[in-house]
Formats: sequence, structure tokens, C-alpha cells
Amino acid sequence: MGWTDFYRRRDALDAVLDAAAGDPAAPLTFDRDLFATESELLAALHYRWMQQLTGRLGVALEDAGDRVETVAHTWRALAAEQPVLRAVLDEHLTAQDAIEREQRMLALTAGLADLTEPSDEIAKVGAAFLALIRNAPRAKAPARHTRLAKSA
Repeated sequence: MGWTDFYRRRDALDAVLDAAAGDPAAPLTFDRDLFATESELLAALHYRWMQQLTGRLGVALEDAGDRVETVAHTWRALAAEQPVLRAVLDEHLTAQDAIEREQRMLALTAGLADLTEPSDEIAKVGAAFLALIRNAPRAKAPARHTRLAKSA
């Protein structure tokens, strides 16, 4: 793939996400010259998600104390920054291999599993962890106090 094709595919993915912003559950419209099937499109969107997630995790884990919390926070932060991408994947991605790849990566990166364990067990741990990431109550920001200046 040359640079022209790369940019065409990138722009096509952006167009899919722009169109899906109003209703991520609606059928996806996409350029069939670039993506032959919806599965191919979803694989490209999931690849985009995983590239961003693994890059951010690599940086976040450099100074991490608690790996579990760091992975959870990083996943949530990316989902908040890319809500349409995450919603489209949640609504449309059915490729079990892609879903389990993300689950295994999360479990391994958080230190909840290791490579000596069977792949399907790692995916189960990752699925449970991802459910917690998605459903755990988020910590509330501390209340901001303002000090009123006394009039002189």
C-alpha cells in the first residue's frame, strides 16, 4: 500500500466515523472500493483502536505503580476521547478473534494473566476485566473550593 492508498483508507475511516456520530448502531456506510465487506471495515477500525490503545498503554506504563488501574484508566480515557469509534466497535464488531485479542492484551498488560496460561483463559480474564473497566463507577473529581476575597 502506497501513501495515496493509506490516506484514502484513513479518510474513508474518518468518513465512516463522522457518519456514525449521530447513531453508531445504524448500518455503516463505507467506500466498497476500499473495504470489500463490513468485516474488513471493522477490522480496520479495530486496528485503529488497538494502535491507539497499545501506544497509550506503552507510555502510561512507563511510570505506572498500579498496572491494573493504569490500564483501566488508559482504556477509559481513550474511549472518552474516541467515543464514536468505541461505540461503532461495540455495536458492530462481532469478529471473536479481534474481540479476544483486545481482551488478552488487556489482561496481560494489567498483569492479571501471563503468557504461560492458555489463550482462552487469558481472554476470559480479559473479558471480565474489560467488563469491570466499562462498568466501574468512575472516581469523582474532587470538589473545587473557591475562596471569596474579602472586600476592603
